[in-house]
Amino acid sequence: MAKELKVGDKAPAFSLLDDSGSKVSLNDLKGKRVVLYFYPKDDTSGCTKQACSFRDNIRVFEKNNTVVIGVSKDNIASHQKFKKKYDLPFTLLSDESTEILTKYGVWKEKSMYGKKYMGVERTTFVIDESGKIKSIFNKVKVDGHTDEVLKSL
Repeated sequence: MAKELKVGDKAPAFSLLDDSGSKVSLNDLKGKRVVLYFYPKDDTSGCTKQACSFRDNIRVFEKNNTVVIGVSKDNIASHQKFKKKYDLPFTLLSDESTEILTKYGVWKEKSMYGKKYMGVERTTFVIDESGKIKSIFNKVKVDGHTDEVLKSL
């Protein structure tokens, strides 16, 4: 169990494959702000709404020297379909091993209809140019979330 991350902590390093099969690591993004958002599943209602909200505001993020990256346990093929279907202009990373989901403390026991299972708790981290965590949004409610993230930049 990873220790709980706090604002001011150094963001855990990662290197994952993106939706095009290229490796993306946190180190490559030094000097930019990163909105790293973890979501449960491609092409489900809440996750689609969240991704489309980031998509619709991407220019504002870019003007603020900020990169948006989505991370889920879905595989690359799933990410490609999701990205194409909704014309998402940002990177989606695949963490099938849950290594990064665990490092960031978002891989948690969840419960639905009385059944317990492991899954991603919708969480967003804003990481500053030097790799430190600037803001954390836990148990994200999709409506209004993008605005909250933009305000925190």
